[in-house]
Amino acid sequence: MEQNLFVSKAAPAVPFVSSWKAPSNIALVKYWGKSEPQLPKNPSLSFTLSTSVTETKVNFQPATSCTFDFYFHGEKRPDFNPKIQHFIDRITPYIPWITNYHLVISSENSFPHSSGIASSASAMAALSLNLMDLEQHLFPTMEKDYFHKKASFLARLGSGSAARSIEGPVTIWGKTTSCSTSSELYAVPFGSDLHPIFESYRDAILLVDHGSKVVSSTQGHQLMHKHPYAEKRFSQAAENLNALLPIMRSGDLDAFIKIVELEALSLHAMMMTSTPYFVLFKPNTLAIIEKIWEYRAGQKVPVCFTLDAGANVHVLYPAEYASTVEDFINKELAVFCEQGKYLLDRVGTGAKKM
Repeated sequence: MEQNLFVSKAAPAVPFVSSWKAPSNIALVKYWGKSEPQLPKNPSLSFTLSTSVTETKVNFQPATSCTFDFYFHGEKRPDFNPKIQHFIDRITPYIPWITNYHLVISSENSFPHSSGIASSASAMAALSLNLMDLEQHLFPTMEKDYFHKKASFLARLGSGSAARSIEGPVTIWGKTTSCSTSSELYAVPFGSDLHPIFESYRDAILLVDHGSKVVSSTQGHQLMHKHPYAEKRFSQAAENLNALLPIMRSGDLDAFIKIVELEALSLHAMMMTSTPYFVLFKPNTLAIIEKIWEYRAGQKVPVCFTLDAGANVHVLYPAEYASTVEDFINKELAVFCEQGKYLLDRVGTGAKKM
């Protein structure tokens, strides 16, 4: 199988320090529902963000077994240990050399954790890049393409959407006949034929709710297994991705908006119709959506929204409209945000070594 290509050799331990910054991403075509090990039920497509990032430093110390300490914003956080241990257990067959190290992991986010801004995506991507940095040090003939693919492959095993947080500005994860290089095992860049307007697209993240979600994404994915509308949803997402790919080449913003907003609402429809059902919307989420619709119709400005698995609203717009849209956000949408807070982000080029 293709995944066997990502199995490295064992190697003697050497002290090593690595630091990477990995971005969050916002899916335009959503993935919701997966099979083991972290394989998507439908392909997805996302914008890679620029300033919503996780910075992670790893100090690799030679040891007799793989152990770790995890620090978040300078504070030791053992509550994160089960998730990290599960990730290490999953990736050890692919990087067997890790059994010779103790890892001191220091991580921090530029945005609120667990509030629906894909914090697990950027976190697992950053950690995976540190691991691949050491692997490249151990095996220096590694090619750049392999480095990125394996980093995405490893990140996926920690958080599915993390596969899309390695490269940018637009990535595809999941097998689709519309992209010959696509894979379920890792994400791939859209390609050089992306329309220039999307390379500088803006994303204002309206922080409707800073708190942790009442239902995690992991739990939400599991509820798709017996969902009455699951198969239809998987087909819808695949069809929407096939329709969006030529739009990403042509720059047809009217068509872009229709698919992106439909995908956002379809994602939350799955949550509201699962058993047990749950709602991650807040009243202010809906108020913002209605304001965006009203503004777009009245001002003829190509602004739209999308949602991740949370209450926060991502407002998407071309860079040429940044001043106009951000004035609208400040005057009419910030009032619906918790403490009036929002983040101004843009499409980025992917992770960076620090």
